[in-house]
Amino acid sequence: MTEARLSVQFAGALVTLQDAGRTGHLRYGVPASGPMDKLAFAAAHAALGNSPDQSAIEISLGGLILECTTGAVTVAVAGGDFAIEHAGVKGSGWTILTLQQGERLSVRVGKSGSWAYLAFAGDLQANEWLGHTATHSISGFGGGAVVSEQELLINNAEVRKEREGNIETPGFLIAQKKLSQTEKIDSIRVVMGPQDKWFRSEAIDAFKNSSYQLTDSYDRMGVRLQGPDLPLDAALSIPSEPLLRGSVQVSGENVPTILLADHGTTGGYPKIATVISPDINTLVQLRSRQAIKFVPITAAEAVDVTRDFSTKLKEYIAKIAIPRGNLQQRLMQENLISGIYNPE
Repeated sequence: MTEARLSVQFAGALVTLQDAGRTGHLRYGVPASGPMDKLAFAAAHAALGNSPDQSAIEISLGGLILECTTGAVTVAVAGGDFAIEHAGVKGSGWTILTLQQGERLSVRVGKSGSWAYLAFAGDLQANEWLGHTATHSISGFGGGAVVSEQELLINNAEVRKEREGNIETPGFLIAQKKLSQTEKIDSIRVVMGPQDKWFRSEAIDAFKNSSYQLTDSYDRMGVRLQGPDLPLDAALSIPSEPLLRGSVQVSGENVPTILLADHGTTGGYPKIATVISPDINTLVQLRSRQAIKFVPITAAEAVDVTRDFSTKLKEYIAKIAIPRGNLQQRLMQENLISGIYNPE
């Protein structure tokens, strides 16, 4: 069995092992966890030719530096526009490369984005909890946090030269348009409710028409927003009820928080709206102090948007999963002659 061993030279906060998510356990009080940006996670595995439920490393703004101490393995990096340095050569994310023995790979904060994914052409060994390696950041259950001086083992490690190179970015899935070139505000689509009727009319108007900033209170559980207060029309006491990823929950301080991958399974704060699932991938890649504006759509529109997103995502994943071929095969696919030469 071929294996590769990687030494963690440095790992920032919130760098964790994740698989596609621990679904099916919410009724027992167990969050799904899994990747913050599901699209980028899926793209990294697809471009490598991996199974979609394999484990990968989720890299935060804290960054990650690895050194290959034994063997060799091809890896993919996708997600935010992070700065990549491999064997002394600098580049950017959305790429596939091979890490040879003695080489270092650095994935650090770059121009934009908050999360990146490092997938391996092999089986990343990690602890499982309830059959999954997805890490719940608060409890540490699952594969756990990646820490400095840790050794990572990749079983069945492969070098896949036919897959090296840039990964096509999913530009067609970027549904969020800037409201204007000067404002630079991302629009995030939401479905209002389920407790929006309990808020004052001015709170609803503010939520729909004002911009909010992501704050530094931002982790895998959720992100607290800064902007106009959202006061209730009257004191409201509701029983705890199930929570969803994307719920916009308003605390007793009238401040909204968007729940993310490690959110609790139940809660009693009123929820003014819910971010639609296709837009969560964009939302989580924003950084603190970046601005967003909520754009309400109907439930029927949300269903149509999500279906269209799902169709395009499947087409995109199928496209990038096709290997490029080795050097000889790539040259055969290219038109290397740009004109006709007539010696006469």
